[in-house]
Amino acid sequence: MKTLTRHAAAAVLAILALAGQAFGQVRDYRDIKTPPLRGFTVPRPKRVALPNGMVLLLMEDRELPIIRGTARIRGGARDVAADKTGLAGILGQAWRTGGTASRTGDQLDEFLESRAAIVETGAGDDSTTVSLNVLKNDFDAVLPIFLDLMRNPAFRQDKIDLAKTQANAAISRRNDEAGSILGRELNKLGYGPDSPYARVPEYATIAAITRDDLVAFHKKFVHPNNVVFGIVGDFDTAAMERKLRQAFSSWPRGGAALAAVAEGTPAKPGVYFVAKDDVNQSNIAFVHGGIVRNSPDYAALQVLNEILGSERLFPRIRTQQGLAYSVGGGVGSDWDHPGLFRATVGTKSETTAKAIESLRTELTNLHTQPFTAEEVNRAKESILNAHVFTMDSRAKILNQVMNLEFHGYPADWYQRYPELVRKVTIKDVARVAKKYVSPDKVAMLVVGKQADFDKPLSTFGMVTPIDITIPEIKSSAAPAVGNAGGQALVQKVTEFAGGKAKLDAVKSVRYVQAVSRQTPQGPMDIEVDQLVVFPDRVRSTMKMPMGEMTMVITPDASFMAMGGMGVRDMPGSQRDSIRGEMKHDMLTILKYPERYTFGTGGTEKIGDVEAQVLEISIDGDTAKWLVDPGTGKVLRNVAKARGPMAQGDQVTEFTEWKSVNGIMFPSSSKIIVNGEQVGTSRSKTIEVNPAVDAKVFEKPAA
Repeated sequence: MKTLTRHAAAAVLAILALAGQAFGQVRDYRDIKTPPLRGFTVPRPKRVALPNGMVLLLMEDRELPIIRGTARIRGGARDVAADKTGLAGILGQAWRTGGTASRTGDQLDEFLESRAAIVETGAGDDSTTVSLNVLKNDFDAVLPIFLDLMRNPAFRQDKIDLAKTQANAAISRRNDEAGSILGRELNKLGYGPDSPYARVPEYATIAAITRDDLVAFHKKFVHPNNVVFGIVGDFDTAAMERKLRQAFSSWPRGGAALAAVAEGTPAKPGVYFVAKDDVNQSNIAFVHGGIVRNSPDYAALQVLNEILGSERLFPRIRTQQGLAYSVGGGVGSDWDHPGLFRATVGTKSETTAKAIESLRTELTNLHTQPFTAEEVNRAKESILNAHVFTMDSRAKILNQVMNLEFHGYPADWYQRYPELVRKVTIKDVARVAKKYVSPDKVAMLVVGKQADFDKPLSTFGMVTPIDITIPEIKSSAAPAVGNAGGQALVQKVTEFAGGKAKLDAVKSVRYVQAVSRQTPQGPMDIEVDQLVVFPDRVRSTMKMPMGEMTMVITPDASFMAMGGMGVRDMPGSQRDSIRGEMKHDMLTILKYPERYTFGTGGTEKIGDVEAQVLEISIDGDTAKWLVDPGTGKVLRNVAKARGPMAQGDQVTEFTEWKSVNGIMFPSSSKIIVNGEQVGTSRSKTIEVNPAVDAKVFEKPAA
């Protein structure tokens, strides 16, 4: 085929243009006429109300040979006393991991994993859930597990302790990210810190949670008349109904769950500030009260929210002014309690004030700048187009129906919603904007580095600082988490070691140890001179065949020096490994028991002794002491092996003990990794409260 000349190509384009006009081709996307979407019938699950008050919702879906079910139970985090905040989360985890009266959680894991099945528990603000996901052919085998877990959880103490340790670890990290700080503190401003929708767990509230609390919560709320059970998958509805009736009908009715009183004291309008100096951008938000979803203004507010976010905030503050990493907002709603109005923007520190001014201007414009027909129509079209995708699978439809059933909404609420959106007018949008958005009544929250702001926050009014320091448990408190058996056993160890008074008097210890360690290159003899200043400073000098190395760990620094290599920062993995060892140092644990989880874990035979297992956890890391219950002597320590040459479990067997200043120290031990002895350790010198020069922990100048 010959290449067209420039003139010939131009002629062809002209002909195509004329042809396009002749056949009605449009030149602008806005001129495209699209036919209305064809109607479709939304499949509905079968609703079955059992005599005991339980509601079943059954939805067939033959696309895959899978069956999924969820029991949603009235009663959640908002129904917990303030001094037990965090209980719902502990329950949601330990319910499943703790197993049932007949099978441990680990046994359930083994049974379910062999069938690629899942049974899980969880908790939210207003409910707890028990769910299953199973292949069709395994449903009959897994359903009894689901029923047993739902009605007869064991809440084993070791799994409660693990859940509490993980909760404490989450608390310790909650101020790491500015965005999470903003969301948490915004709820406190909008609902009030005393509201159940704004409370957050603290170390003290987690420590206060007991197994009895979990049992009482389950006993109070888990009754069939408080349950909506939805199931979707590859089954015959009539056959499944018979099966579920047989499974649930004998379950007796219990007390009805009463809706929690969700009162709170929202913050007064004003400027609130959280200082976070390790960031280079500001997170900004305005907040005040919102609505309940059954409000007659709900549809109009959804149109307003779409206009505010997509038509005004995003194009004007982000696109045109270039002030925002992210920006958005709207009047929030929830099913049975008011949501919050929020407007947020993330900007660089140097444009904080400018972003605040722009956000405030756009909120004021909702009252003063008329809405256009084009804005309203685009918003409605966007909402209606997205609405289709909320019901494009039978599982989504079932979830919608479960929500409506759970909260007592009309069964056709989702079907009526599109028509309500279509009827929204410009006047409706203007009316709800003035009614529900009040720029002069917002609490403004800023999280960021104040020194870098373009204007002082006081430009916008009196600033109220918010302290986000995480409260610690006083050292006189009982151990943060654990069970009575674990606490009694650690007390026995404390008495063997010399008693709490003598242990508390120890401020520092210096050890000189001869260590023999097996390495890939052969055995290596090392002398370790270690100085520990409690609770968190360690200096170790190791004399090895290849030279001398010193490592220092403090709360503020971690560095090392070796031979002529000078001083350098310690690699993060090595620093974390040493800090992990510090947390599981025996004397540290006995001096600060309130920081740890103590639980009993059965017995193990060591020689002639039936040793009691003491499980010790902190920040999600767990170790075990095997203790002679008669004397309180620790015979063996089992912990995660640390370092590049030791992976797996490391067992330290304490073969000799020595008394120094009335305190018992292990003076000789064997080190075993994955069943093989890899080293020994023998104490040459132990000094209690030696003179300490603070300069030895300071990093030398480069």
